[in-house]
Amino acid sequence: MARALYIHWPFCLAKCPYCDFNSHVRDRIDVEIWRKSLHCDLRHEAELASGERLESIFFGGGTPSLMAPELVSTLLEEAERLWGFAPGIEITLEANPSSVEASKFKDLAAAGVNRVSLGLQSLDDDALRFLGRLHDSSEGLSALSTAQNAFSRVTFDLIYALPGQTPEQWQRMLERALSFGTSHLSLYQLTIEPGTRFATMVRQGNFTPLDDDAAADLFTLTREITAAAGLPAYEISNHARPREESRHNLTYWRYGDYVGIGPGAHGRRGGKATVRHKKPENWLSAIESQGHGIAEERVLGLNEQASEALLMGLRLAEGIDLQALSARFGIAPDALVDQARLNFYSAQGLVKKQGPRIIVTEAGMPLLDALLGELVPADLVTA
Repeated sequence: MARALYIHWPFCLAKCPYCDFNSHVRDRIDVEIWRKSLHCDLRHEAELASGERLESIFFGGGTPSLMAPELVSTLLEEAERLWGFAPGIEITLEANPSSVEASKFKDLAAAGVNRVSLGLQSLDDDALRFLGRLHDSSEGLSALSTAQNAFSRVTFDLIYALPGQTPEQWQRMLERALSFGTSHLSLYQLTIEPGTRFATMVRQGNFTPLDDDAAADLFTLTREITAAAGLPAYEISNHARPREESRHNLTYWRYGDYVGIGPGAHGRRGGKATVRHKKPENWLSAIESQGHGIAEERVLGLNEQASEALLMGLRLAEGIDLQALSARFGIAPDALVDQARLNFYSAQGLVKKQGPRIIVTEAGMPLLDALLGELVPADLVTA
């Protein structure tokens, strides 16, 4: 039974370097067709994964803050009819900090959205240009102020460990970010992924990434500053005041079931992985022909589910409960984690055992990816 709903909206204002759906301008969208189709996708999932009230809804994708508030309202009404809402449900909408999107915040709040996730990415204009963002810092801060006036809960993201960034520069930016008083921050290190624009730029010698030691120093500094400000890290890149954590994202990290609707949306329900058609036109055709937008629905083996739960849960400051995972998946606790490596890294102070829980320590978090590869048995991942 799913307690979380993800609604993917794939449209952007214009050509966008961050998605595949270029030039889907707002005035080309037939809102009524999308309303009917999204409702259809919702009903299909509710037939399979209702029974418990929703605790969170997340509107993500291209630019969901450009959705007509009336469409957001009717989707929320239908979701409440199909599932019911838990008291204090978290309803988050992702937004870019453009003045066009910010102008809709008040109406989106009236439609039922109570939390916004704002993609600021930096408070520095040079950094924003490097990152390929279309807004500047003044527009971003104006959108943040508008969001704080419209929504009860606001979070925004920043990217650090940029080329040449010093601890002093990052500390000044982070302290400024904290001064705005939001209850949650997402702080991501710049990573150079294969096949991306940044990977091409590095290969062509356009910039040199910050070295690993310097990036690790910034990671440690980030956690020290946010903890001192009352927003400790509850996940490797996410920081919040107590009880202000993202309930929706915690569903992912705790490996709870969630349903995803809309083009390109992924879901996990009842031991199955679902993937919707990515292209809007293919998704709409699937809705018309089969009553839902699913392109692939795959049964996950218990080992695969357990490995996913471990890889997600060890990102959290709370770690994972081996006994609970063992009972859930029917796999012995000793088979879930490589015990020899666990003991070795515990002795190194990178991991700790706390009753049935395994927790990556502050010293271990900068090495999380490497630790995951060591702790989660290969036969569990590949089985």
